[in-house]
Amino acid sequence: MYSNTPGKSFKGSVQVKNSNGRLQLVFSYGGKRHYLSTGLIDSPTNFRLAQLKAGEIEKDILYERFDPTLEKYKPQSALTTTTNVASIAPKVSLADLWEKFIEFKRPQCSPNTMKLKYSVYTNYLKRLPTKDLGKAGEIRNFVVKNIPLSSAKDFLVRLSACCDWAMTSGLITSNPFKGMAAEIKLPKSQSEDEDIDPFTAEERDLILAAFESDRFCPAASAFKHSHYTPLMKFLFYTGCRPSEAVALQWKNISSDLRLISFEQALIETETGKRVREGLKTQERRKFPCNDRLQALLSSIKPQNCKPNALVFPSIKGKYINTNNLRNRVYKLILAELGIEYRKLYQTRHTFITLALDYLDAKDVARLVGNSPEVIYRHYAGNKRDLFLPEF
Repeated sequence: MYSNTPGKSFKGSVQVKNSNGRLQLVFSYGGKRHYLSTGLIDSPTNFRLAQLKAGEIEKDILYERFDPTLEKYKPQSALTTTTNVASIAPKVSLADLWEKFIEFKRPQCSPNTMKLKYSVYTNYLKRLPTKDLGKAGEIRNFVVKNIPLSSAKDFLVRLSACCDWAMTSGLITSNPFKGMAAEIKLPKSQSEDEDIDPFTAEERDLILAAFESDRFCPAASAFKHSHYTPLMKFLFYTGCRPSEAVALQWKNISSDLRLISFEQALIETETGKRVREGLKTQERRKFPCNDRLQALLSSIKPQNCKPNALVFPSIKGKYINTNNLRNRVYKLILAELGIEYRKLYQTRHTFITLALDYLDAKDVARLVGNSPEVIYRHYAGNKRDLFLPEF
């Protein structure tokens, strides 16, 4: 490349730059940033020609005879200009930048992150009314109005990160989304582990009885609720995460059925479901089985059980789809029983809450893979109404 960019330019100076292999004149005048494409290929001879044109413009600015229409300086009709100092040039689409940014991030992120986060952001981007970087304010307003606030804030953070990357890659000259996310103030929100609304022991037992009886199944349906009774009991009796239960294999359970080793979870990725080694907050977790749990496992363990066989397979012998379970069975049963709907994840909160009647919070934390601090803060501290004893 023959063009060069010296140190900090003086006011009214015109720089000669390479833009996609062709020479471009860049300068500011009257609060506007101009980009003049000479149409010349970057070569020693053409660079000298571009310098002559740059000198002509500098003189006209100095002697106050600058032609703001730029017609005087255009060697051909291809020369262009932008209209705002803060504008992005050369003009590129946010969609194009995002696509390149995703490819940059892909090797650095897990498949789960790409599926659960960046694919969602890509869908948000497709909904935008414009992909024009010069209309960042309009984009922000649309995002805040049409996307849940927490997700909107995250999306704007990612758009800003995308533009920061594009700047360092030489694709744009400024980040129009800089600082936008910080302007959004979120109300206090709850994550899945903090959204605690457990069932009572009586509600738990009613739910399990309904699963087992098949009494809410459509008469003509070959699909039976009772197939999922062992899984539902297991969720209520262990407090494990649904993703841990559906990935459980018989090799993870001791031969005498006294100990379970939770070591993996079924997760969503861009290419479908896959088993991820390790758990959400730890590598593995040992769980001792009481008589009730041993009886459950004994009742479903097949003869000549293969180590890699799923403990809770679907009707077709594959991984259970918890979304289908929730929508086709779980919601129906709760509605028929007149029990307020709670997420399937509340089976975990139910176990923890009930276990605190019998075990110390530190022991419950070890059983379910949370820290004692989480148990104390979210469960033990809110478990029962306060009362003043006689003393």
